Formats: sequence, C-alpha cells, structure tokens
Amino acid sequence: MSIQQTTAEPDRAVNVETTLPLNDQPFGRFFLPGPTEVRPEVLEAMVKPVIGHRGPDMNALMAELEPGLGYLFGTERPVYVSSSSATGMMEAAITNLSRRRVLCLVCGAFSERFHAIASGTGHAADRMDVEWGEPNLPEKVAGKLAEARGRYDLVTVVHSETSTGVLNPIAAIAEVIGEFDDVLLAVDGVTSVAGVPLLFDEWKLDFVVTGSQKALALPPGLALAVASERALERARQVEDRGYYFDLLKFEQNTVKRQTPNTPAVSLFYALAYQLHRIRDEGLDARWGRHQQMAERTWEWVDEMAEQSGEPFRVLSPAGYRSPTVTAVALPDGFDGSQVVAALRERDYTIANGYGKLKGRTIRIGHMGDHTVQELEDLLEQITEVMLG
Repeated sequence: MSIQQTTAEPDRAVNVETTLPLNDQPFGRFFLPGPTEVRPEVLEAMVKPVIGHRGPDMNALMAELEPGLGYLFGTERPVYVSSSSATGMMEAAITNLSRRRVLCLVCGAFSERFHAIASGTGHAADRMDVEWGEPNLPEKVAGKLAEARGRYDLVTVVHSETSTGVLNPIAAIAEVIGEFDDVLLAVDGVTSVAGVPLLFDEWKLDFVVTGSQKALALPPGLALAVASERALERARQVEDRGYYFDLLKFEQNTVKRQTPNTPAVSLFYALAYQLHRIRDEGLDARWGRHQQMAERTWEWVDEMAEQSGEPFRVLSPAGYRSPTVTAVALPDGFDGSQVVAALRERDYTIANGYGKLKGRTIRIGHMGDHTVQELEDLLEQITEVMLG
C-alpha cells in the first residue's frame, strides 16, 4: 500500500489520539515517544493494597526505591518522587532556582516549555533558539553567558528533545556553565533518563527531571527529580518558590523516606518493580539496547531513501541524535498524519510530527522495554505503508 497522497480518504479516517487497551494488542506495537508501552507484569505490580503514606509501610517502600533511583540518575543525592507529570518538576526548577533571569535553550517544542513556564509564573526569561532539528552547542551557551555576564542565574535545557529527536551535549554544556559563578543548570531528562547515559554527580548537574511514562516504561503519573546542594542553597534564597513544588519540602521529606504530598502509591509499587528490572538488566546494557534500536532506525531511514529515490532523512544531525526517539523528515507528497492513521489500522502506533513539524515528520519512540526485533517488525510495517 502506497501512501504518497496528501488527502486522506473519508472512509479511512482514523482518530490517531485513540489507543487500544494494552491487553487487546501484543506487546511491541506501541511506539509513541511517550507514553511508552508498559509490560503486563509492571502493570500487575500495582495491584496491591493501598497503604497509609505516613507510616512504616511507606517508609519501607521509599527505602526500597532509594538504591534504584540513585543508580538511575548516577547520584548520591536524594531522588524526589512527585505524583505529577514532569512538567510540574520543570515548574519547580523555575520557581525554586531563579532570583534574577532565566536563559532557556530552545531547540524544539519541549525545550520551549521551560520558557512558557517562566512566563506563566512571572519569571524574567530569555530564549536562545536554534533551528528545530539542530542542537544547542556549548560554545554558543558560553558566548551568550559571557556577553551577558551577571544577567542570568539559571539556564534550562532539554537533554533529548522529543519533538525533533535531537540529543543535546549536556555534559559539555554543564562544563561551560560551571565557569560562571551563580549560574545553575536545570535539565529536562524526560526522554533521556533510563535510555541515555546521564550522570548527575559526575557531570555536576544542578537539577534533572524525568517522567515515568518515557524510557522508564511505566504508566504516566510520576515525576522523578534530583537537585544539587547548590540548587537547594538557591531555593533557600527564594521566598516565593511555591507550595506543592517546593524543593525544600521534597528534600526534607525524601530524607525521612516520606513524600511532601499524598503519593500515588500504586504507581510507586510499579516504580519499585521496574527499578529492580532495570538493575537486573544493567544500565550499560539498557543504554546499549536503546542505542542499537536508534542506529537501526537511522539505517532504515537511509534504506527508505535508497529504495524510493525520495529524500527521507533523520531530522537531527549525526552526532546529536537521541537514542530514544527519532524524527523522520518526510519527502514532499507524504503526510505524517496519514502514515500514522494507516499504521493504526495495522494495530501499530507511532507519532505524527509535533508542533510546526506536524505532517512533515513522523516520530518513532524506540525506548523503554522494546527490543530490536520488535522495532524491526514496526519498520517493516512502515515500509509497506509508505512504499507499498
């Protein structure tokens, strides 16, 4: 079946926002760049009695989480678990860590979110944009901070930009920011943590947040975050840092093996189970599996271009490609919405382009607990849909 027309047939209209229940489809057919597919055994881990969250049972559950969370982020610092989306903890970065002005590094739709949060919470902020599909480079950041020395006290950046498939060089960006006193770095690691190397302590990061529904392969509803001692010292200097997302409250409660607000206990059970699975696999092996899936996807894009004679390409440049999500730029005559709809009829789910890239790209989420073989099955289906 070829799908090179740009107008969908009326009788083939598909609501691409609707997804089939997991139990109605085999594992390995759900390749959104979040939420990712969740294995049945992980879902089953949630089927436990509710416990009081201010008692010894919760203390024991939090204690069970501690080693796996530290391993996940590469840190000796406490890891906060918030019953919220990751956007909530992104807001915490803005409201807790800036007294003057924020510099938001923007390379796509989700890095834009930090700037939108700053504007929405009344914080002064500037954008430093690059073309969608391009990375934020450390030398550009260093030049901007040197030019405006003393203007900014917080820089925000996304590690893996879900809308474009770009992987920003966080370690190098952190290194140049470390040359500027009083400037903190907050990282959106939503589609990187658990799928891409990220070493909080070694890279001397100040704040990192991720969400449960991405490379962790858990249901949506939890945000995980780490703050450095420098970040906490900054938070102590900010009086109007908010209530629900007050990092000092998270710190105080986490060290007591509690949560500052009522936790989604069932999701905590799933998190505990999945952290054990991740440690059994090993992070090096998990990162390697994600890299294998990404490289196979990039190779497939080249194969598509060769077979079709059309300029299919990976949107992000070589050397700055995320191992967890690939955005494929489509040639003229192909429409991402139609590709997504046609795959849905085959019980496969991928994503259309996001924001201004809608229709012009498709996005494949190769993250979480997926395997290279499951990815191969998907790529075969996409090839049939687009080239017939």
